[in-house]
Amino acid sequence: MDPLAASFAAMEEAPHEEVAEDEAEPTAAEALAEHMAAMKRWMDAHTVAAARPALEGTKSMPQGEGDFARRYLRRGLETGLERKAFEGTSGPAGGYAVPQEIDAVIDKTLVSISPIRAIANVVKVGSAGYRKLVTTGGTPSGWVAEDAARPETDTPDFAEIAPPMGDLYANPAASQAMLDDAAFDVEAWLAGEIATEFARAEGAAFVSGNGTNRPEGLLSGTITDEADDVRAFGSLQYIATGADGAFAGSEPENALIDLVQALRSPYRQGAHFVMNSATLSAIRKFKTSDGAFLWQPGLVAGQPDTLLGYPIVEADDMPDIASDEYAIAFGNFRAGYLIAERAETAILRDPFSNKPFVHFYATKRVGGQVSNSEAIKLLKFGAS
Repeated sequence: MDPLAASFAAMEEAPHEEVAEDEAEPTAAEALAEHMAAMKRWMDAHTVAAARPALEGTKSMPQGEGDFARRYLRRGLETGLERKAFEGTSGPAGGYAVPQEIDAVIDKTLVSISPIRAIANVVKVGSAGYRKLVTTGGTPSGWVAEDAARPETDTPDFAEIAPPMGDLYANPAASQAMLDDAAFDVEAWLAGEIATEFARAEGAAFVSGNGTNRPEGLLSGTITDEADDVRAFGSLQYIATGADGAFAGSEPENALIDLVQALRSPYRQGAHFVMNSATLSAIRKFKTSDGAFLWQPGLVAGQPDTLLGYPIVEADDMPDIASDEYAIAFGNFRAGYLIAERAETAILRDPFSNKPFVHFYATKRVGGQVSNSEAIKLLKFGAS
């Protein structure tokens, strides 16, 4: 017989097993137990896989890192990011808007580093230019009898404030290897580097900036010894110490008292002394006739030190005590100095110019100018 035919014959003769008609279907409890066992096997398998060392290219991003840091700062991916135009253009020339989280950190750090910003009037602008109108002299008025005619009074004079503006920038760099490190906090590093550079440049510009592509500083305008009622609008008044390059040899504190009293009383509310550390070191040694120090430390945490009852702000960009230098400023800077800045900081990631480093080019448009010259007085270390 053919072997294949013999095999088929044997299969037909073999007894067939009957399936029991009364075999029960699995219960709901048994089905749930089987499902839970399958889930446990799946979790065990993934736990073992997660414990293995990661291969190159499979490393995950840090938890909590946003799309901006994960996609753009680390990888340079631009798709889906909010773009911020610069000079009316878009794309790489315009950079990209910094997320609110980073921008808030930058602003907070600037206040703690750049002291002028903390006490001045800071306004957010949406364009490159900013204009502000101020009145000089107020609105004249007069007294008349009940039944007398009301003649026309003089019209108040207006002056326009247009603070010079410029692009403040920072260009920190990091190696790509550092950015690839999952433990490296990109946002904190970027905010700290930009804030430090911005604060350094701002502090110098708000004090002595020349107004060319940067703010005009306190000490860069016209300074005269004329009083408020005769001095030209925009020029600051100085008080002389009476000694060339020093305080007067006898009763040196009188110059500070004269400086305070030269500022009209409405502006003394909220006024500050501004000077550098070297000048403050000399003033801290002044005593009254009864032996008390003029300088008083802050008695509460966070409260500034005071001089003649007014807070002291240390600005290292103020000049040292020297011949004819304006080393001390006193006034209400909230009313007297205006800082205008764009609301957003633009940032451009550049991994090409300086391989293997990645540069983060950040820019912000900032301007500043004295807005009320009656609200700030200067102390000149000169004979007259």
